Amino acid sequence: MLETYLWPFLGGCMIGAAAGLLLLFNGRIFGIAGVVGGLVSPVKGDVAWRTAAIAGLVLTGFAAGLFQFDVFTAKAPPPVTLLVVSGLLVGYGSRLGNGCTSGHGVCGVARLSPRSITATIAFTIAGVIAVLILHGLGLMEGA
Repeated sequence: MLETYLWPFLGGCMIGAAAGLLLLFNGRIFGIAGVVGGLVSPVKGDVAWRTAAIAGLVLTGFAAGLFQFDVFTAKAPPPVTLLVVSGLLVGYGSRLGNGCTSGHGVCGVARLSPRSITATIAFTIAGVIAVLILHGLGLMEGA
């Protein structure tokens, strides 16, 4: 039972620490959409830290998989069309909202930004609605 709460808590602490350290030492907000977007049209001096941030996220996922965490185990793979449409909607929403869940939800809320608090409430509500719709259509189980 402790593992149910311990691992997410530790993961949240690590995300918060990484975001705080990036802001403290680099003056940058740790929003993944912005980090990845900055690699599309790179600015001199920005490529190394952006690449390191993305590599850290990917390697951490692989490490978690090695330590028997079953959070990455899907009951059945989702339809490819659902993945593509979801990815496009997330990308569009990130641009439309001038940030993503990590930028607004982790960094913006911590800075008490009214825009980020509003965005976080909006994407949380949208997520709940999306899950309810996907459950209703039978495209999502167990969430």
